Amino acid sequence: MIPIQVIQADITGLDVDAIVNAANNSLLGGGGVDGAIHSAAGPELLAECETIGGCPTGQARITRGYKLLARHVIHTVGPVWQGGQNNEAELLTSCYRECFRLVKENNLSSVAFPAISCGVYGYPADQACAIAMQETKAFLREAEPPLQVIFACFNQAIQTELEKQFSLLCSQ
Repeated sequence: MIPIQVIQADITGLDVDAIVNAANNSLLGGGGVDGAIHSAAGPELLAECETIGGCPTGQARITRGYKLLARHVIHTVGPVWQGGQNNEAELLTSCYRECFRLVKENNLSSVAFPAISCGVYGYPADQACAIAMQETKAFLREAEPPLQVIFACFNQAIQTELEKQFSLLCSQ
């Protein structure tokens, strides 16, 4: 099995141990992938998120998946792009590290990510995808047992960029 897959898909329909939600700080739902995950999971997800008390940018929290095929949802809050001078790269890197920490702590064997911060948060796709692949490769080097990582892209442009970054990483 190839440990990294890049596909164009609706993340809410994937049968994996966890899907990652590109959430806002409240964790109470929003637009884009966040709204789609909350809608597909049902009201129980919102009820659980209300008990968490939010999540700071760069951090992650885990909940049950409820009506999703995924058993868990890992909520992470990516940075809003402000030109690159406000620790955006460090915060986005932290999102991936925190998600992988929760994957390890919960003994998960498969996880699907969206393109964190690439939607309404405006993070440049080339930079965001490079961080995503670098952090994934770093985690997979240490992962035991092996982990399946899926990047579920919402459009062809993101898929193309992730595939490009994956190829660059494989050639190193």
